[in-house]
Amino acid sequence: MNVNLLEKLLQAVKEGRVDVPAALDSLRRLPFEDLEFATLDTHRALRQGYPEVIFGQGKTPAQIKAIIKNMLSRGENVLATRIDPAKGKALLRAFPKGEYREVPATFFVKSHPVKKTGKGNILVISAGTSDVPVAEEAATTAEYMGNSVKRLYDVGVSGIHRLLHRKEELWDARVLIVVAGMEGALPSVVAGLVARPVIAVPTSVGYGANLGGLTTLMAMLNSCASGVTVVNIDNGFGAAYAASLMNKA
Repeated sequence: MNVNLLEKLLQAVKEGRVDVPAALDSLRRLPFEDLEFATLDTHRALRQGYPEVIFGQGKTPAQIKAIIKNMLSRGENVLATRIDPAKGKALLRAFPKGEYREVPATFFVKSHPVKKTGKGNILVISAGTSDVPVAEEAATTAEYMGNSVKRLYDVGVSGIHRLLHRKEELWDARVLIVVAGMEGALPSVVAGLVARPVIAVPTSVGYGANLGGLTTLMAMLNSCASGVTVVNIDNGFGAAYAASLMNKA
């Protein structure tokens, strides 16, 4: 149950439009619901401001459909990540009003309009075009979580003039998500130019010594620039979630 629905329910009880037994029946599924294959945290939106997000990788289309159906019945907007095209098509057949985006591999279906809660812009930057899928996971997630999002792609350190040409956009952002593979230098450069939080996202993009993103991760963790926070390899979703919390503060 989300905050808006709970407020409406409590107001209805206060005004006598809903009796206490009916209200208790509405709340009986808190704080979780057992679907046998999944235990949904139905209390998360009340605690954290956002409902549970479905991690689609490893789940069957039938399981994802069941979770979405349950969440929609409780008036939640539903975001699923790591949804491949086959699953995306199956979900669109089940939920025609949903939105599937192939590049970030996300599926979103809403029961109510997304309310803008962010105080400023979140700027998502990618070092290269190969990093865009992870960057788009971050950008799309941030949009669905009520933020104004801007994108700045393919501006890595091998052509630093591309980034410096857009410095006004860097300074305008309230939170910056910087996505890079290879040697992972871009977040340090960006953090040296702005007085805002920078969330660094290492990607698994790179040649052999990149070690599937481990080299990039270690480089970002050892950044000489202040104000850099690092999330896990290819974790655009985690970066967007953290950025959304920062943008609401």
